[in-house]
Amino acid sequence: MSSARAQSMEAEASPKLWNVSASLRGFYDDNYSVTPAQKGSFGVEFSPSVSANVAFGQTDIGIRYTFGMYYYLQRDQDGINPFDLTHTGDLWVDHAFNERWKLNLTDSAAVGQDPQLVQGGAVVRVNGNNLGNRFSAKLNTDWTRDFSTSLHYGNNIYVYSDNSVTNNPSNPSEAALLNRIEQNAGLDLQWHFTPDTIGFVGYNYSWVRYDGNGQIAAPFILINPPSPPRTIYYNSSARDFDAHYGYVGLTEQLTPNLSCSLRGGASLVDSFNDPVSPNTSVAPYADVSVTYTYRPGSYLQGGYTQNINSTDVSTPNAVAHHLTQYQETSTFYMDINHQFNSKLSGSLLGQYSYSSYKDGGYSGNGDDDFSASVSLNYQVNRHLSAEAGYNFDDLLSAINNRGYTRNRVYLGLSANY
Repeated sequence: MSSARAQSMEAEASPKLWNVSASLRGFYDDNYSVTPAQKGSFGVEFSPSVSANVAFGQTDIGIRYTFGMYYYLQRDQDGINPFDLTHTGDLWVDHAFNERWKLNLTDSAAVGQDPQLVQGGAVVRVNGNNLGNRFSAKLNTDWTRDFSTSLHYGNNIYVYSDNSVTNNPSNPSEAALLNRIEQNAGLDLQWHFTPDTIGFVGYNYSWVRYDGNGQIAAPFILINPPSPPRTIYYNSSARDFDAHYGYVGLTEQLTPNLSCSLRGGASLVDSFNDPVSPNTSVAPYADVSVTYTYRPGSYLQGGYTQNINSTDVSTPNAVAHHLTQYQETSTFYMDINHQFNSKLSGSLLGQYSYSSYKDGGYSGNGDDDFSASVSLNYQVNRHLSAEAGYNFDDLLSAINNRGYTRNRVYLGLSANY
């Protein structure tokens, strides 16, 4: 539900110099391997976290580390390693050079097995210590009272250790399919029409390079008279692409408790490394969100995003032999947080995505992904709280043996100091 989060890492940090917390949950997961061959297990989750926040005049620095240990009873009974271990680290720096120039740096790294923690497009659970790291930098400058700019850069790295999969064209490894570096750089020009209304126009250049160094589809002999026959090999780098984004947008504080943000445009994608026929294509781009705070501690947020993303599906089509290059994904989301009273709060999140495959054997087909969660939190005292929740995931896919359903329930305690 990352797209539905209303707060940044900085906002979630404790105002204290340091903070220690931990949660202990019992759970039942009816599809812990995240596959069509559904298999359930009871389990226990233990997740401690420590963070620190330091202010140095014009500079604020924060750091947080979270460890996750998940024990699955069914895997233990089957003689399989019953533990999943995850490590998550966050770092953020805010620096004000002066009243007009402000710099923000954030970095978030996750190491684990569950594809929800390492976001790389994988549907099945991947064994090994898989890494996902996301870094962003933003420099905001107020040139005049009515005009400002936002210069931004992002760098995402995904590395799958892929210990248990043989890397061959008929069964490509997750590392060959998804190991990559994604970078983007852009500039927004912003006009402050009123204190509550900002319009902007922007450009973003993105370049994605797959570095898994493996074959991701079976080779074939291309016969194209009068040229002599040649063997086509599909390597990881065959899906490298560059993308140019152009967009316009508006942010508006409609009332003290209602705000919205709209961004829309298009991307020009250059799949320059396709071994059969390099090509360019145009895809829509949008990011719309509305946030309504209807009472202290309670808010509703909803939105829509449209963008391209990487996929672990690479199958070429049977006629033109083009690879599956990426997906075009439309996502609708909603997030409700409600404070019933001073001790009891709850949240309800829902998300629906449709991802259509671009080129390849499944071009024009796609995946429907439904996610929902509901949770309750009861504050026993300032340091201890009880929590319960339910998560639902359902993937409907045009590809056989790709879809799955997953239900999870949990009950636990959290301590914070």
